[in-house]
Amino acid sequence: MTPDPSLWPLLGVAVIILGFVLRFNPLVVVALTAVVTAVAAGFPVQKVLATLGTGFIKTRNLPLILLLPLAVIGLLERHGLRQHAQQWIARFQSATAGRLLIVYLAARQLTAAIGLTSLGGHPQMVRPLLAPMAEGATEARLGPLPDRIRHRLRAYAAATDNVGLFFGEDIFVAFGAVVLMTTFLHEAGIDVEPLHVALWGLPTGISAFLIHAWRLRRLDASLKRELDQPRPAVETAASGSSAGIVIPGSKES
Repeated sequence: MTPDPSLWPLLGVAVIILGFVLRFNPLVVVALTAVVTAVAAGFPVQKVLATLGTGFIKTRNLPLILLLPLAVIGLLERHGLRQHAQQWIARFQSATAGRLLIVYLAARQLTAAIGLTSLGGHPQMVRPLLAPMAEGATEARLGPLPDRIRHRLRAYAAATDNVGLFFGEDIFVAFGAVVLMTTFLHEAGIDVEPLHVALWGLPTGISAFLIHAWRLRRLDASLKRELDQPRPAVETAASGSSAGIVIPGSKES
């Protein structure tokens, strides 16, 4: 007779939920969760410390991989990357924030579908390029933007990246979730090919693209309708003073 499994290791789930609710440092929360789960499962302390040490040795180069691109992006921003992106997109008369984001959504979803998930992202694409270009395209057509409109455009740019990545990588046959589902089904006695799981992700990916593209088209109409209305003089002056674009090395007018 199989003994009943112990539920004490599930304390780790409570620890991680409590840590995130209280907004503690995620690294500390995850490390503490691992220790609590291991101790509750009856692992000896020596084995827990050895496992943590092995994991640290294997990933000690990870901070360098993460921080080096951030330093490069910060240096480019300091030398006017965001301003140049705004000025470049403003040259296209037909460019709008919605059209720009739809093109990026298609590119992001297609590249994620073939496994190239690192080509986009919030720090390396949305913040320095996509959001400023959406602001520049809108400003070129509708004039100076108040802060609430700029924040909305940034939110739509971030959401577009999320939608493209999330629903695009589900189509990639070697994506972790696809492998996890096929492995789980295989252990349950159901043999499913990873390619079939990925192909069944196509209808969801296409639906996500059409729905979000429709929302982006509505964004253009909403911005035009909202910015065509008369605005208070105080808000107009504030947005005009904050929307100036100055390229390093040039004189302000």
